[in-house]
Amino acid sequence: MSPLAMGAALIVASEIFLVTSGIFVRQLGDGLPLEVIVLMRNLLGLVWLMPWILRRGREELPTSRLHLHFMRSLIGVSAMTCLFYAWTHLPLAQAAMLKQMAPFFVPIIALWWLKESIDPALKWAIIVGFAGVGFILQPDEGVINHAVLVGLLAAVLGATAKVSVRTMRSSESPQKIVFYFAFFGSLLAAVPAALNWMTPTPVQWMWLVGLAASSTLAQLLLSRAYGMAPAGQLGPFTYSSVIFAALMGWLLWDEQLNIYTFAGISLVCIAGFMTLRKRRHTS
Repeated sequence: MSPLAMGAALIVASEIFLVTSGIFVRQLGDGLPLEVIVLMRNLLGLVWLMPWILRRGREELPTSRLHLHFMRSLIGVSAMTCLFYAWTHLPLAQAAMLKQMAPFFVPIIALWWLKESIDPALKWAIIVGFAGVGFILQPDEGVINHAVLVGLLAAVLGATAKVSVRTMRSSESPQKIVFYFAFFGSLLAAVPAALNWMTPTPVQWMWLVGLAASSTLAQLLLSRAYGMAPAGQLGPFTYSSVIFAALMGWLLWDEQLNIYTFAGISLVCIAGFMTLRKRRHTS
């Protein structure tokens, strides 16, 4: 199998695990506080990384960029909290689509943070993407669904986390980045979880273990995939999560997408392909 085919397969697998984590969050959201879910996802993520920590940790964990790891974790845990809220309050496909808005915020944040210029073609992609969000928002009698805004905030924070990771790529391995995210994420999530603590039931523990496993695998597969082929070639496969989420939402909860949501998702996908095509031409 060629590196591109292998990378594409890893991307699709990563997106399936991502949506699976959303399903687990949906199952947990009715009976367990969001703060506890976020804490346990990070703590159990550390457990899943334990074999790597015991085998390679002494050699690979030392870092001179601890402050960047902490900042990335602070942003990432905030994004995770918003994303989990969206998973529990929106149709699965809609929440998955809002997460895919992150690439449109990356150029804007990189302009502000890293002083990177925005190509005119990317500006059009951003405009089309936000037009799609307008359809997804669907104001009802002047009232905007706040869960959509929270999902959009998750995309903004996720994009900020991606830009922060870009500053660490030269010296930090994917496993190290995932470890420090889970470590600092656990510390940051501990206080709000303690203030809203509820002991999980045995069934909820099963869902939490599944959530940690699927989320951690999604992160590791994504990092591995982008090490095998250019992002511009692999990017379109990330939209497989929307298809999988729509299918699972329909099968599990009989969720239906109306014409406005479908139009918004289509516009965001078109804008995403515009962005990826531009990256391919410039790489």
